[in-house]
Amino acid sequence: MFKNKIILVTGGTGSWGNELVKQLLEKNPKEIRIYSRGEFAQVTMERRFNDKRLKFIIGDVRQFGPLHDACKGVSILFHLAALKHIPICEKYPYEAIKTNIEGTENVIKAAMYNGVQKVIDVSTDKACSPINFYGLTKSIGEKLIAHASTINSMTKFSIVRGGNVLGSNGSVVPHFIDQINRFNKITVTNEEMTRYFLTLPEAISLLFIAANFDDSGGIFVMKMPSCKIIELAKAIIAMKGNKDTKIEFMGIRQGEKLHEVLVSNYESPNTYEYGKDYYLIHNNELELPKVKFEEYSSNDLLMDQKQIKQLLERGGVSGQA
Repeated sequence: MFKNKIILVTGGTGSWGNELVKQLLEKNPKEIRIYSRGEFAQVTMERRFNDKRLKFIIGDVRQFGPLHDACKGVSILFHLAALKHIPICEKYPYEAIKTNIEGTENVIKAAMYNGVQKVIDVSTDKACSPINFYGLTKSIGEKLIAHASTINSMTKFSIVRGGNVLGSNGSVVPHFIDQINRFNKITVTNEEMTRYFLTLPEAISLLFIAANFDDSGGIFVMKMPSCKIIELAKAIIAMKGNKDTKIEFMGIRQGEKLHEVLVSNYESPNTYEYGKDYYLIHNNELELPKVKFEEYSSNDLLMDQKQIKQLLERGGVSGQA
């Protein structure tokens, strides 16, 4: 699917983008265009890969003109660009609107005007039944992508909903490790809080599943493990801390949920089993088995300490420093 194709990745200098580009290069594309705002991040990434097939473009998804030009000749577009941190989006809501909503609208228009064959939008569990501004903007972005998939066009659109990616920029795991190294303690918001987790390679596999989907529309969800944050903290302390490492509770922050949901009770009637590892939310009737749950919540099927440690090791977290 990717061989000899021109691929565009918005927001491509982040953790997801670096891993995506790494795996895409193995699939022999003609060119991968990295479209992002950060000059230093682009230079760092260019030096890391040192591959002539990579083309770096300074630009912002908020601006339609440069994005339109970047889409010329593109076959596949991965839309990763977003403002993602909950507290930042709560503090600067208009900036979140410009990037996560207006930016997504610009991606849709630029892709359709240039005849891009496939657009894969990266969303988040926060977009499902959202309560914070980040989730609300990403939910509207999902709706825009879903609407675009209904338009009679040669461009097909799909969405992926991810959980928390271990080791990615802003991930709680490196934050916890940094807290141990600096203060010999970890701060946790609530003892009952749960979250979904997956590794970067698993996250990229979800993107490829969506990219290879023949139809337009649909939200792809990976069946991913979840755990209590307090149990994650204990596992990291066992790997990186000592007998004096403490856990402190700070209370739930504004805009945070106790549990995340990847498939809501409103979506489950239109949700299908897509192989053994994925779910597909789609408004069309598909010849696939429908799910039997009412809601897919991070409070279901929690990992134990052994499973959390195995996940951390798969995510690149080693034992004692």
